[in-house]
Amino acid sequence: MEKITVKIYEDSKQASVAVAKRIADMITHRAKEGKKAVLGLATGHTPVGVYRELIRMHEEDGLDLSNVVTFNLDEYWPMKPGLLQSYHRWMNENLFDHVNIPRANIHIPSGTIDEKDIEQHCQEYEERVREAGGIDIQILGIGRTGHIGFNEPGSSRNSRTRRISLDKVTRMDAASDFFGEENVPKMAITMGVGTVMEAKEIALLSFGEHKAHVIRAAVEGDISTKVAASFLQEHPKCTFYIDLASADKLIRISTPWQIGLCDWDDPLERQAVLWLARVVKKPILKLTNEDYAENGLAQLLHSRANAYDINLRVFRRMMSTITGWPGGKAEAKKVLVLSPHPDDDVICMAGTIMRLVEQGHDVHTAYMVSGALSVFDHDVRWHGEFVREFNKIFGLIPEQTISINKQLEKYLENKRPGDLDKPEVQRIKALIRRTEALAAAQYCGLDEKQTHFLDMPFYNTGRVQKILIGAEDISRVYELLMEIEPDMIFAAGDMSDPHGTHKLCLEAFLKAFEGYSKTSKKQTRVLLYRGAWEEWKPEQVDMVVPLSPDELKKKRLAIFRHQSQKDRAMFPGPYDSREFWQRAEERNRATADTFDDLGLPEYEALEAFVQLPINIPISVRSQLNSG
Repeated sequence: MEKITVKIYEDSKQASVAVAKRIADMITHRAKEGKKAVLGLATGHTPVGVYRELIRMHEEDGLDLSNVVTFNLDEYWPMKPGLLQSYHRWMNENLFDHVNIPRANIHIPSGTIDEKDIEQHCQEYEERVREAGGIDIQILGIGRTGHIGFNEPGSSRNSRTRRISLDKVTRMDAASDFFGEENVPKMAITMGVGTVMEAKEIALLSFGEHKAHVIRAAVEGDISTKVAASFLQEHPKCTFYIDLASADKLIRISTPWQIGLCDWDDPLERQAVLWLARVVKKPILKLTNEDYAENGLAQLLHSRANAYDINLRVFRRMMSTITGWPGGKAEAKKVLVLSPHPDDDVICMAGTIMRLVEQGHDVHTAYMVSGALSVFDHDVRWHGEFVREFNKIFGLIPEQTISINKQLEKYLENKRPGDLDKPEVQRIKALIRRTEALAAAQYCGLDEKQTHFLDMPFYNTGRVQKILIGAEDISRVYELLMEIEPDMIFAAGDMSDPHGTHKLCLEAFLKAFEGYSKTSKKQTRVLLYRGAWEEWKPEQVDMVVPLSPDELKKKRLAIFRHQSQKDRAMFPGPYDSREFWQRAEERNRATADTFDDLGLPEYEALEAFVQLPINIPISVRSQLNSG
């Protein structure tokens, strides 16, 4: 089914390391031949793991990059090279400043070239690639429209380096880096599809479920100008390096029984039965032998004797996930909810938190990062005015407040879109998020002693792009675990977070929990919830908590406590314009509707959780290159 070589890894780190190793091997091989190694490079969140691994190889393993010549895919136009969003600056900060590639060997399209000179600049860029002997390995990401570089839908197979107007979806995807879609440039200079296709080897990376549909279109679909990445089917040496989430829609992962024999363990059986129920639009217990046989599941049917036994086993497993007592009935438990941002806890599981509190459990919520990046400047002004008027009413040093407000106002007036906030403003924004989190937690029944603010250092860059998790980040989580000694932990298991904070928070938690587990005598149960972008599939869930209409309303009111995120969030994600409370309600209702369609009890809404470690079917795991 796949028309491009695809290597699937369990996570983005493993895929990134594999690509970096391939690049390093090529660089070393070229050096032994006395030749230059020519790399085509991409920017953005996707390839950063490759560059970090190359930096590590250079610093720790002695990888020499002095024989490397680089050509970047693209740059925004107009764009000054020193600006925060410039790809010149991005490449310097994420690769060039840390390795020994000669500056004369680095080439990036200019974002400052005069409009009248753009065509000549693009022709000269192509000529430099040819003079270097062509690109040995081209690194690519893929956009949600299937674009490679900035080759938007409609780009032809033979297109060359040129200026191009950016698609609305592309600009939405970039909005977080510019602190608003309105600040994203409308144009860019990009290598063409034809230029990319002339590379001797191509490595495309893709991570996250939000890319799964376009990965399937590029790999299994027809070649089309609507999906520029589909042209890569014609390349003789192109490989997609993707994580399991991006591979989710490929047939060998989503429905492996359609292409060969399967190892029918319980998770894969459940995946197949729920898929079949949705295809034939029947509840689980009404599926027949004919349904299985006529929809490619005769192999499962023959291995399990009859439809009745299969249906009953899967139905009972799904029924066992539903509970109105998420902490159990036996005794009160200590429960820790880890919330990456100050609102993830209520967006994703406010109903469960309130249920746990009502049932007598000792519930603690820990907010892992400050969330300061997500506060608009106008909220800073509004809170400053409130403090000034508050002090005026109660006679509390109004002169000092007025002076500070004037300084803030002057700073914010002169601030350009996308500029980093100065530390004082970052602290004010963090304080706004903190007080909102406290208000939401108190509404859910927690007091101040049950709310914890870890303020993990990796987040405090003032930028959307974060640094790597460090020892201090892990230490803060570890110390909290030692303090609370929880019986249950709820953590964000959202690998589709487009900005990376959830991934990094989960990484810090897992490393801290590994150390904690070695010292603690408790058997702690860990459950993962999803963030605002995706939901667990029904076949994945290990626990779902029903919400009544009143409980769903209370959840909405808890989310409303986060007023700075109401009406318009700073970073809503690149593909969903709904407010977070709308996403939460519609997602919880959709999960309940899915369970209802499967013939399970009908509820207003359901919050879903998966237990750690996540159970991956044997037939799916056998597809992973990471083993």
